[in-house]
Amino acid sequence: MALQWLSLVGTIWLQSISATNSNFPAYSSQLKLLLSLSQLQLNNLAFASDAGKLFGFVSGIAAVYLPLWIVLLIGSSLGFIGYGVQYLFLLTEKISSLPYGAVFLLTVLAGNSICWINTVCYVIAIQNFPFDRQLAVGLSTSYQGLSAKIYSDVIDVVFKKSSNSSTQRARSYLLLNCILPLVVCVIASPLIRVIKTPRSRRLSGGFLVIFTITILTGTYAVITSLGSRKGLVILMGMCVFLVAPLGVPLMEKLREKMENKCMIRRYGKRVCDEGSMEEENGGVVSEHGVKDEGVFVCEEEEMGVKVMVKSLDFWLYFFVYMFGATIGMVYLNNLGQIVESRGSSKTSSLVSLASSFGFFGRIFPCLLDYHISRAKYKVSRPALIALMMVPMAGSFFLLLNDSTLCLHISTATIGICTGAITSISVSTTADLFGSKNFGVNHNIVVSNIPIGSLLFGNLAALLYREQALGSEDGKCMGIKCYQTSFIIWGSLCFLGTLLALVLHSRSKKTYV
Repeated sequence: MALQWLSLVGTIWLQSISATNSNFPAYSSQLKLLLSLSQLQLNNLAFASDAGKLFGFVSGIAAVYLPLWIVLLIGSSLGFIGYGVQYLFLLTEKISSLPYGAVFLLTVLAGNSICWINTVCYVIAIQNFPFDRQLAVGLSTSYQGLSAKIYSDVIDVVFKKSSNSSTQRARSYLLLNCILPLVVCVIASPLIRVIKTPRSRRLSGGFLVIFTITILTGTYAVITSLGSRKGLVILMGMCVFLVAPLGVPLMEKLREKMENKCMIRRYGKRVCDEGSMEEENGGVVSEHGVKDEGVFVCEEEEMGVKVMVKSLDFWLYFFVYMFGATIGMVYLNNLGQIVESRGSSKTSSLVSLASSFGFFGRIFPCLLDYHISRAKYKVSRPALIALMMVPMAGSFFLLLNDSTLCLHISTATIGICTGAITSISVSTTADLFGSKNFGVNHNIVVSNIPIGSLLFGNLAALLYREQALGSEDGKCMGIKCYQTSFIIWGSLCFLGTLLALVLHSRSKKTYV
């Protein structure tokens, strides 16, 4: 069991540095200036980072045929190239000679590298914790929300002298995005492995400890983000919180040694078999599934890609995700422009607010799943997604009010719902289509993100430009700038809620 917990710690470390695309705003303005880009071209570069997910299925195929540590190194190498080439051109101040198409492709490559790291983390969480997959996935992926905070802390300490200039700060982020994932992947690769164990039981004790550490880590990140003090102490504190989960596998290893000693003292030698271990841990295996601690888990229906894309459930799920989490991401990507159009200067505080609530949104399904799994009446994950999409749809219509309070409430709500849906979706894919081909299947599902980002993001940009016609600087001011976009996004989110309920009615037998 210690190795299982150690693998989860490895995924936590990987997820905490995987969201390198969240740093794009830190140097996007500099690229716009050096390459003389229009706002639409800059938006397309933001889309390029998401476009890497269109090729995420390649990482899923690789995870089936290659050792996971090789998949990790391939992913980090792609990011090393994508960010590294941009850094070299910016360092030599010859980035203006780099064609726009090349910058676009390098950004796609860097965005695709995230898929490889995430695929490995998802596979580990699902395979090593079959009865607690939502807990494992939710806890590990929640650390993605800390990536921007971690990178910012490292920049403020390591590159403090060079972070004053916007050009130097851009170089620092590109260099860190290039090196840090590669270093962490090399460190975590020995921990990342699928553990074959005959024991199948719930592991609530260890998850409770890690859940507590995660909450404390998120709280620490929020508190230190609100303060003006930056420095080595804050970075060291974050490192301590990231290392703290190692206590769980260490305690589990100590417990196993103590149990072995007790068995030897009692019987003279350790004697057990798979049947007695399963019975001892309250697990009984049948030909149709596994019953663990009184909870029956149906055998998953394994689907390949060809079968999956032909099923109605897939397309229902595809558009549920697109009209839910993807629209939430599009809103957050446009948050800076939305805040500016309302005449506010609190962009950074709202971005921090959305990030913080997104972090806790990813954790929320873990706590909910922990209690629901022990309840007499179960709630399907598509129903949970529908539950999260209802307040999100309402938030878009609330944004039609020009009040600053409504802006803060809506942003916080969209952040927490987007994070929750993203976390729930990982386990939902495994529930609907099986865990055997999960790496490929889930990357096919999340291909809706770049598609939705392109469609909904460019639609908002065109509507914004239409409202800005006649202004001297091309800027649009007032609620009218995004009014139509909010109505469209809210309506689509409401439609996604209905589709999620249809998916629930079709798949609820899986959760009986």
